[in-house]
Amino acid sequence: MLYIHNATLYTPETVIHDGAILVDGEYIAACAPAGELAAPAGAAMIDAEGAAVVPGFIDLQLNGAFGDDFSVSPDTIWRVAADLPRWGVTSFLPTIITSPLAQFGKGQEVLAGGPPAGWTGSIPLGLHCEGPFLNPQKKGAHNPAHLRLPSLEAVAAWSPQQHVRLVTLAPELPGALAVVEALASRGVLVSSGHSMATYAEAQAAFAAGARYGTHLFNAMPTLEHREPGLPGALLTASAQTVGIIPDGVHVHPAAVALAWQAKGPTRLNIVTDAMAALGMPPGRYMLADQEVTVTERDARLASGTLAGSVIPMDAALRNVLAFTGCSLAEALETITSTPADLLGMGHLRGRITPGAYADLVMLTPDLRVRLTMVEGKTLYRL
Repeated sequence: MLYIHNATLYTPETVIHDGAILVDGEYIAACAPAGELAAPAGAAMIDAEGAAVVPGFIDLQLNGAFGDDFSVSPDTIWRVAADLPRWGVTSFLPTIITSPLAQFGKGQEVLAGGPPAGWTGSIPLGLHCEGPFLNPQKKGAHNPAHLRLPSLEAVAAWSPQQHVRLVTLAPELPGALAVVEALASRGVLVSSGHSMATYAEAQAAFAAGARYGTHLFNAMPTLEHREPGLPGALLTASAQTVGIIPDGVHVHPAAVALAWQAKGPTRLNIVTDAMAALGMPPGRYMLADQEVTVTERDARLASGTLAGSVIPMDAALRNVLAFTGCSLAEALETITSTPADLLGMGHLRGRITPGAYADLVMLTPDLRVRLTMVEGKTLYRL
Protein backbone atom coordinates (compact mmCIF):
# COMPACT_ATOMS: atom_id res chain seq x y z
CA MET A 1 0.00 0.00 0.00
CA LEU A 2 1.09 3.56 -0.75
CA TYR A 3 -0.45 6.61 0.91
CA ILE A 4 -0.05 9.99 -0.81
CA HIS A 5 -1.14 12.89 1.36
CA ASN A 6 -1.00 16.68 1.68
CA ALA A 7 -1.95 16.92 -2.00
CA THR A 8 -4.20 19.13 -4.07
CA LEU A 9 -6.03 16.47 -6.05
CA TYR A 10 -7.43 17.14 -9.52
CA THR A 11 -9.68 14.22 -10.32
CA PRO A 12 -10.08 16.22 -12.80
CA GLU A 13 -13.81 16.88 -12.39
CA THR A 14 -13.29 17.90 -8.77
CA VAL A 15 -10.47 19.60 -6.89
CA ILE A 16 -9.80 18.20 -3.41
CA HIS A 17 -7.63 20.37 -1.21
CA ASP A 18 -5.52 18.61 1.42
CA GLY A 19 -6.38 15.36 -0.28
CA ALA A 20 -5.06 11.84 0.07
CA ILE A 21 -4.79 8.86 -2.27
CA LEU A 22 -4.41 5.24 -1.29
CA VAL A 23 -2.70 3.08 -3.95
CA ASP A 24 -2.96 -0.69 -3.79
CA GLY A 25 -0.67 -2.32 -6.32
CA GLU A 26 -1.52 -0.99 -9.79
CA TYR A 27 -4.78 0.65 -8.80
CA ILE A 28 -6.22 3.55 -6.83
CA ALA A 29 -7.99 2.11 -3.82
CA ALA A 30 -9.38 5.37 -2.44
CA CYS A 31 -9.11 9.15 -2.68
CA ALA A 32 -10.67 11.70 -0.35
CA PRO A 33 -9.87 14.67 1.86
CA ALA A 34 -7.05 13.61 4.19
CA GLY A 35 -9.35 13.91 7.18
CA GLU A 36 -11.57 11.21 5.72
CA LEU A 37 -8.84 8.82 4.57
CA ALA A 38 -6.30 7.62 7.09
CA ALA A 39 -3.06 5.87 6.21
CA PRO A 40 -3.22 2.08 6.76
CA ALA A 41 -0.67 0.61 9.13
CA GLY A 42 2.58 -0.13 7.35
CA ALA A 43 1.76 1.84 4.19
CA ALA A 44 4.59 3.62 2.39
CA MET A 45 4.12 7.39 2.50
CA ILE A 46 4.58 10.25 0.03
CA ASP A 47 4.09 13.81 1.27
CA ALA A 48 3.04 15.92 -1.72
CA GLU A 49 3.78 19.09 0.27
CA GLY A 50 0.66 20.74 -1.10
CA ALA A 51 1.51 20.07 -4.76
CA ALA A 52 -1.05 19.38 -7.44
CA VAL A 53 -1.49 15.65 -8.03
CA VAL A 54 -3.29 15.00 -11.31
CA PRO A 55 -4.17 12.05 -13.55
CA GLY A 56 -1.45 10.85 -15.89
CA PHE A 57 -1.36 12.51 -19.29
CA ILE A 58 -2.60 10.65 -22.38
CA ASP A 59 -1.22 11.55 -25.83
CA LEU A 60 -3.27 10.27 -28.77
CA GLN A 61 -0.75 11.35 -31.40
CA LEU A 62 2.95 10.69 -30.90
CA ASN A 63 5.15 9.83 -33.87
CA GLY A 64 8.32 9.11 -31.90
CA ALA A 65 10.92 10.72 -29.63
CA PHE A 66 14.55 10.51 -28.54
CA GLY A 67 15.71 10.06 -32.13
CA ASP A 68 13.35 7.16 -32.87
CA ASP A 69 10.48 7.24 -35.37
CA PHE A 70 7.68 4.67 -35.09
CA SER A 71 6.94 4.71 -38.82
CA VAL A 72 10.55 3.85 -39.64
CA SER A 73 11.06 1.39 -36.78
CA PRO A 74 7.92 0.25 -34.96
CA ASP A 75 10.13 -1.85 -32.69
CA THR A 76 11.29 1.35 -30.95
CA ILE A 77 7.86 1.87 -29.36
CA TRP A 78 8.90 0.29 -26.06
CA ARG A 79 12.22 2.16 -25.96
CA VAL A 80 10.54 5.53 -26.45
CA ALA A 81 7.75 4.68 -24.01
CA ALA A 82 10.28 3.99 -21.27
CA ASP A 83 11.27 7.68 -21.11
CA LEU A 84 7.93 9.42 -21.71
CA PRO A 85 7.09 9.65 -17.98
CA ARG A 86 9.54 12.56 -17.68
CA TRP A 87 6.79 14.68 -19.31
CA GLY A 88 3.92 13.19 -17.34
CA VAL A 89 2.77 10.93 -20.19
CA THR A 90 1.52 7.69 -18.66
CA SER A 91 -0.20 6.26 -21.75
CA PHE A 92 -0.24 7.08 -25.44
CA LEU A 93 -1.01 5.98 -28.98
CA PRO A 94 2.17 5.36 -30.97
CA THR A 95 1.40 6.89 -34.34
CA ILE A 96 2.45 5.42 -37.66
CA ILE A 97 1.94 7.83 -40.53
CA THR A 98 1.36 7.05 -44.20
CA SER A 99 3.58 4.08 -45.08
CA PRO A 100 3.25 0.77 -46.89
CA LEU A 101 0.53 -1.26 -45.17
CA ALA A 102 3.15 -3.71 -43.93
CA GLN A 103 4.54 -1.05 -41.57
CA PHE A 104 1.21 -0.77 -39.78
CA GLY A 105 1.21 -4.54 -39.46
CA LYS A 106 4.69 -4.43 -37.93
CA GLY A 107 3.42 -1.95 -35.36
CA GLN A 108 0.59 -4.31 -34.48
CA GLU A 109 3.09 -7.15 -34.09
CA VAL A 110 5.29 -5.09 -31.78
CA LEU A 111 2.38 -4.35 -29.47
CA ALA A 112 1.05 -7.91 -29.65
CA GLY A 113 4.46 -9.19 -28.59
CA GLY A 114 4.39 -7.13 -25.41
CA PRO A 115 7.21 -5.29 -23.68
CA PRO A 116 10.71 -6.63 -23.07
CA ALA A 117 11.34 -8.39 -19.78
CA GLY A 118 11.64 -5.96 -16.90
CA TRP A 119 10.37 -3.04 -18.97
CA THR A 120 8.63 -0.06 -17.35
CA GLY A 121 7.28 3.08 -18.96
CA SER A 122 4.29 4.84 -20.45
CA ILE A 123 1.68 2.35 -21.63
CA PRO A 124 1.06 2.12 -25.40
CA LEU A 125 -2.70 1.67 -25.70
CA GLY A 126 -2.72 0.75 -29.40
CA LEU A 127 -1.74 2.30 -32.69
CA HIS A 128 -2.90 5.53 -34.24
CA CYS A 129 -2.83 4.81 -37.97
CA GLU A 130 -2.58 8.29 -39.49
CA GLY A 131 -3.03 7.28 -43.10
CA PRO A 132 -2.54 5.97 -45.69
CA PHE A 133 -6.11 6.94 -46.72
CA LEU A 134 -5.46 10.68 -46.99
CA ASN A 135 -6.26 13.33 -49.58
CA PRO A 136 -3.14 14.12 -51.64
CA GLN A 137 -4.11 17.81 -51.60
CA LYS A 138 -3.72 17.82 -47.79
CA LYS A 139 -0.95 15.28 -47.38
CA GLY A 140 1.12 17.54 -45.12
CA ALA A 141 4.42 15.79 -44.40
CA HIS A 142 3.14 12.38 -45.56
CA ASN A 143 4.88 10.79 -48.53
CA PRO A 144 2.41 10.87 -51.44
CA ALA A 145 3.97 7.71 -52.89
CA HIS A 146 2.30 5.67 -50.14
CA LEU A 147 -1.16 7.23 -50.23
CA ARG A 148 -3.99 4.95 -51.32
CA LEU A 149 -7.77 4.88 -51.46
CA PRO A 150 -9.63 3.39 -48.49
CA SER A 151 -10.71 -0.24 -48.80
CA LEU A 152 -12.26 -2.77 -46.48
CA GLU A 153 -9.55 -5.27 -47.40
CA ALA A 154 -6.78 -2.92 -46.26
CA VAL A 155 -8.31 -2.54 -42.76
CA ALA A 156 -9.54 -6.11 -42.32
CA ALA A 157 -7.06 -6.68 -39.46
CA TRP A 158 -7.53 -3.30 -37.78
CA SER A 159 -9.37 -3.40 -34.47
CA PRO A 160 -8.64 -2.63 -30.80
CA GLN A 161 -8.22 -6.35 -30.20
CA GLN A 162 -5.50 -6.27 -32.86
CA HIS A 163 -3.91 -3.15 -31.40
CA VAL A 164 -5.39 -0.43 -33.62
CA ARG A 165 -7.23 2.22 -31.58
CA LEU A 166 -7.41 5.29 -33.84
CA VAL A 167 -7.47 5.72 -37.61
CA THR A 168 -7.21 9.06 -39.40
CA LEU A 169 -8.60 9.19 -42.94
CA ALA A 170 -10.03 11.65 -45.45
CA PRO A 171 -13.76 10.89 -45.45
CA GLU A 172 -14.42 12.37 -48.92
CA LEU A 173 -12.31 9.73 -50.68
CA PRO A 174 -14.09 6.97 -52.63
CA GLY A 175 -14.82 4.03 -50.34
CA ALA A 176 -14.11 5.99 -47.16
CA LEU A 177 -17.59 5.88 -45.64
CA ALA A 178 -17.74 2.08 -45.80
CA VAL A 179 -14.35 1.95 -44.04
CA VAL A 180 -15.55 4.42 -41.40
CA GLU A 181 -18.60 2.27 -40.71
CA ALA A 182 -16.57 -0.94 -40.52
CA LEU A 183 -13.91 0.45 -38.21
CA ALA A 184 -16.41 2.20 -35.95
CA SER A 185 -18.44 -1.01 -35.63
CA ARG A 186 -15.30 -2.73 -34.28
CA GLY A 187 -14.70 -0.03 -31.69
CA VAL A 188 -11.94 1.84 -33.52
CA LEU A 189 -11.99 5.61 -33.03
CA VAL A 190 -12.24 7.04 -36.55
CA SER A 191 -10.96 10.54 -37.20
CA SER A 192 -11.44 12.95 -40.08
CA GLY A 193 -8.17 14.51 -41.13
CA HIS A 194 -5.71 15.30 -43.93
CA SER A 195 -8.84 16.05 -45.86
CA MET A 196 -10.54 18.41 -48.31
CA ALA A 197 -13.99 17.41 -47.08
CA THR A 198 -16.81 19.87 -47.55
CA TYR A 199 -19.20 20.55 -44.71
CA ALA A 200 -21.69 18.06 -46.18
CA GLU A 201 -19.02 15.39 -46.69
CA ALA A 202 -17.88 15.83 -43.11
CA GLN A 203 -21.45 15.44 -41.88
CA ALA A 204 -21.73 12.20 -43.84
CA ALA A 205 -18.59 10.92 -42.12
CA PHE A 206 -20.01 11.79 -38.71
CA ALA A 207 -23.21 9.91 -39.55
CA ALA A 208 -21.12 6.88 -40.60
CA GLY A 209 -19.36 6.79 -37.21
CA ALA A 210 -16.40 9.20 -37.29
CA ARG A 211 -16.10 10.86 -33.87
CA TYR A 212 -12.83 12.78 -33.93
CA GLY A 213 -10.89 15.35 -35.94
CA THR A 214 -7.11 15.09 -36.30
CA HIS A 215 -5.08 18.23 -35.51
CA LEU A 216 -7.82 20.79 -36.07
CA PHE A 217 -7.02 23.50 -38.69
CA ASN A 218 -3.95 21.64 -39.93
CA ALA A 219 -4.14 19.63 -43.19
CA MET A 220 -7.75 20.61 -43.85
CA PRO A 221 -9.49 23.46 -45.71
CA THR A 222 -9.41 26.93 -44.23
CA LEU A 223 -12.54 27.80 -42.28
CA GLU A 224 -14.60 29.91 -44.71
CA HIS A 225 -17.91 31.57 -43.96
CA ARG A 226 -19.78 30.32 -47.05
CA GLU A 227 -18.30 26.81 -47.02
CA PRO A 228 -17.27 25.96 -43.45
CA GLY A 229 -15.73 22.70 -44.63
CA LEU A 230 -14.30 20.12 -42.28
CA PRO A 231 -13.13 22.60 -39.59
CA GLY A 232 -16.56 24.22 -39.44
CA ALA A 233 -18.27 20.86 -39.22
CA LEU A 234 -15.98 19.69 -36.43
CA LEU A 235 -16.34 22.91 -34.45
CA THR A 236 -20.13 22.96 -34.59
CA ALA A 237 -20.95 19.27 -34.12
CA SER A 238 -21.47 18.80 -30.40
CA ALA A 239 -20.60 15.09 -30.48
CA GLN A 240 -17.27 15.55 -32.29
CA THR A 241 -14.02 15.80 -30.35
CA VAL A 242 -11.07 17.55 -31.96
CA GLY A 243 -7.35 17.18 -31.46
CA ILE A 244 -5.21 20.30 -31.57
CA ILE A 245 -1.47 21.00 -31.34
CA PRO A 246 -0.87 24.00 -29.03
CA ASP A 247 2.79 24.58 -29.79
CA GLY A 248 2.24 28.13 -31.05
CA VAL A 249 3.45 27.06 -34.49
CA HIS A 250 0.81 24.72 -35.90
CA VAL A 251 -2.07 26.89 -34.68
CA HIS A 252 -2.12 30.55 -33.67
CA PRO A 253 -2.93 31.02 -29.96
CA ALA A 254 -6.10 32.92 -30.93
CA ALA A 255 -7.28 29.93 -32.98
CA VAL A 256 -6.63 27.64 -30.00
CA ALA A 257 -8.78 29.99 -27.93
CA LEU A 258 -11.49 29.86 -30.61
CA ALA A 259 -11.46 26.06 -30.54
CA TRP A 260 -11.63 26.16 -26.75
CA GLN A 261 -14.68 28.41 -26.84
CA ALA A 262 -16.40 26.15 -29.38
CA LYS A 263 -15.58 22.76 -27.84
CA GLY A 264 -14.67 23.17 -24.16
CA PRO A 265 -12.63 20.73 -22.10
CA THR A 266 -14.70 17.62 -22.84
CA ARG A 267 -14.47 17.96 -26.64
CA LEU A 268 -11.00 19.48 -27.08
CA ASN A 269 -8.10 17.05 -26.92
CA ILE A 270 -4.54 18.30 -26.69
CA VAL A 271 -1.99 16.24 -28.61
CA THR A 272 1.70 16.83 -29.19
CA ASP A 273 2.09 15.24 -32.64
CA ALA A 274 5.72 15.09 -31.53
CA MET A 275 8.26 13.41 -33.79
CA ALA A 276 11.68 11.80 -33.41
CA ALA A 277 13.38 15.04 -32.38
CA LEU A 278 11.37 15.31 -29.16
CA GLY A 279 13.91 15.27 -26.33
CA MET A 280 16.81 15.75 -28.75
CA PRO A 281 18.88 18.75 -29.91
CA PRO A 282 18.14 20.58 -33.17
CA GLY A 283 19.31 18.76 -36.27
CA ARG A 284 18.06 16.43 -38.97
CA TYR A 285 15.70 13.58 -38.17
CA MET A 286 13.34 11.24 -40.00
CA LEU A 287 9.56 11.29 -40.14
CA ALA A 288 8.69 8.02 -41.84
CA ASP A 289 10.94 8.01 -44.93
CA GLN A 290 11.41 11.78 -45.24
CA GLU A 291 14.15 13.91 -43.71
CA VAL A 292 13.05 16.72 -41.40
CA THR A 293 15.05 19.75 -40.29
CA VAL A 294 14.41 20.55 -36.64
CA THR A 295 14.99 23.76 -34.69
CA GLU A 296 14.21 24.38 -31.04
CA ARG A 297 10.77 25.57 -32.14
CA ASP A 298 9.61 23.47 -35.09
CA ALA A 299 10.18 20.56 -37.49
CA ARG A 300 9.88 21.02 -41.27
CA LEU A 301 10.48 19.23 -44.55
CA ALA A 302 12.82 20.87 -47.05
CA SER A 303 9.71 22.41 -48.65
CA GLY A 304 8.92 24.23 -45.40
CA THR A 305 5.94 22.00 -44.61
CA LEU A 306 5.48 21.33 -40.90
CA ALA A 307 6.38 17.75 -40.03
CA GLY A 308 5.12 17.08 -36.52
CA SER A 309 6.13 19.04 -33.45
CA VAL A 310 8.83 19.05 -30.81
CA ILE A 311 6.66 20.09 -27.85
CA PRO A 312 6.42 17.83 -24.77
CA MET A 313 3.02 17.32 -23.19
CA ASP A 314 3.67 19.32 -20.01
CA ALA A 315 4.62 22.34 -22.13
CA ALA A 316 1.47 21.84 -24.20
CA LEU A 317 -0.55 21.98 -20.98
CA ARG A 318 1.09 25.25 -19.98
CA ASN A 319 0.41 26.69 -23.43
CA VAL A 320 -3.29 25.83 -23.27
CA LEU A 321 -3.57 27.76 -20.03
CA ALA A 322 -1.74 30.73 -21.52
CA PHE A 323 -3.66 30.70 -24.83
CA THR A 324 -7.18 30.24 -23.44
CA GLY A 325 -7.20 31.58 -19.89
CA CYS A 326 -8.93 28.42 -18.70
CA SER A 327 -8.42 26.89 -15.28
CA LEU A 328 -5.90 24.13 -14.58
CA ALA A 329 -8.75 21.71 -13.88
CA GLU A 330 -10.27 22.45 -17.29
CA ALA A 331 -6.97 22.19 -19.14
CA LEU A 332 -6.23 18.87 -17.48
CA GLU A 333 -9.41 17.33 -18.85
CA THR A 334 -8.11 17.80 -22.40
CA ILE A 335 -5.16 15.45 -21.76
CA THR A 336 -6.68 13.07 -19.21
CA SER A 337 -10.40 12.28 -19.00
CA THR A 338 -11.28 13.49 -22.51
CA PRO A 339 -8.87 11.17 -24.39
CA ALA A 340 -9.61 8.33 -21.96
CA ASP A 341 -13.33 8.64 -22.60
CA LEU A 342 -12.75 8.75 -26.36
CA LEU A 343 -10.99 5.40 -26.15
CA GLY A 344 -13.65 3.92 -23.88
CA MET A 345 -11.19 3.76 -20.99
CA GLY A 346 -12.56 6.49 -18.75
CA HIS A 347 -13.14 4.04 -15.90
CA LEU A 348 -9.49 2.92 -15.96
CA ARG A 349 -7.42 5.94 -17.02
CA GLY A 350 -7.60 9.70 -17.08
CA ARG A 351 -9.13 10.09 -13.62
CA ILE A 352 -8.17 9.83 -9.98
CA THR A 353 -10.93 7.54 -8.83
CA PRO A 354 -11.13 4.19 -7.00
CA GLY A 355 -10.63 1.28 -9.38
CA ALA A 356 -8.65 3.25 -11.94
CA TYR A 357 -4.99 2.61 -12.63
CA ALA A 358 -2.68 4.62 -10.39
CA ASP A 359 -1.43 6.78 -13.26
CA LEU A 360 -0.49 9.93 -11.38
CA VAL A 361 1.54 13.08 -11.97
CA MET A 362 2.75 15.51 -9.32
CA LEU A 363 3.35 19.04 -10.60
CA THR A 364 5.57 21.86 -9.39
CA PRO A 365 3.98 25.30 -8.83
CA ASP A 366 5.04 26.33 -12.36
CA LEU A 367 3.46 23.13 -13.77
CA ARG A 368 6.61 21.14 -14.44
CA VAL A 369 6.54 17.42 -13.81
CA ARG A 370 7.90 16.58 -10.37
CA LEU A 371 6.89 12.90 -10.19
CA THR A 372 5.20 10.42 -12.51
CA MET A 373 3.63 7.15 -11.47
CA VAL A 374 2.45 4.57 -14.00
CA GLU A 375 0.17 1.81 -12.77
CA GLY A 376 1.38 2.30 -9.22
CA LYS A 377 5.12 2.45 -10.02
CA THR A 378 7.06 5.68 -9.63
CA LEU A 379 9.01 5.98 -12.87
CA TYR A 380 10.18 9.58 -12.77
CA ARG A 381 11.26 12.03 -10.07
CA LEU A 382 12.55 15.53 -10.69
